Parts: sequence; structure tokens; C-alpha cells
Amino acid sequence: MSIAHWMVLVAAFLPIVFAGAAKVGGGQFDNSRPREWFERQSGWPKRAHWAQQNGYEAFPPFAAAVIIAHQVSGPQGMIDVFAVLFVALRILYGLFYIADWANLRSLSWLGGALCIVALFLVAAGGG
Repeated sequence: MSIAHWMVLVAAFLPIVFAGAAKVGGGQFDNSRPREWFERQSGWPKRAHWAQQNGYEAFPPFAAAVIIAHQVSGPQGMIDVFAVLFVALRILYGLFYIADWANLRSLSWLGGALCIVALFLVAAGGG
């Protein structure tokens, strides 16, 4: 498996890290009604939950981009670089979200989105 494939695995589970942060910071977690519990949170635990939700939203296009880039035999080094950069930016995104640093959060989101576009461009040139 390539580094990019491992980054897909990391990106798939990264939202769970932010959910865990919300659970730790949000007081007594109610596992019988987790969605209701998350919605009652406020402050940084609520923002950690929002980072979790956005992580699930960002994952499908990232995974598709990595798979497609591999499928058409794009340059492995470039695929790996953009995949690692995507994951790094998504980690920063979550941290910036929790810290309530909206501008940095938006920039890291944009960087991650551009990594997805770059992976598709790598795929376009690799086939």
C-alpha cells in the first residue's frame, strides 16, 4: 500500500478523534443518545463535534481523488505529497475549529480542498 492509501485510512478515522475530544470536554457523555448529547454541547466541545461532522463531509472526495489518481497511474510521489498534505491540513482544520480561529480554519479547509483538486489534476496528467 502506498502512503496515500494509508492517508485515506487516517482521514477515515480522523473525525472520530474530534468526536472523542468533544466527549471528553463535554462532561458526562450519554451513549444512549449520542446525537442529542452532541447537539446540547457548547463552546469548544460543540466546535469539536462540528469538526467531526466536516471531516465526514470532506472524506469522500478525498478518498475518490486518491483512488482515481492511483487507478490512472499518476505519479506516486505527487499523490503521496497531496494526500499527506490533505491529512495535515485536516488536522489543523480541526484544531483551528476547536480553538475558534475561524480565518485559519477556513484557510486550512481551502488548502485541503485544493489538495483534492490537485489529486484530480495529477490523475488527469497520469492517464
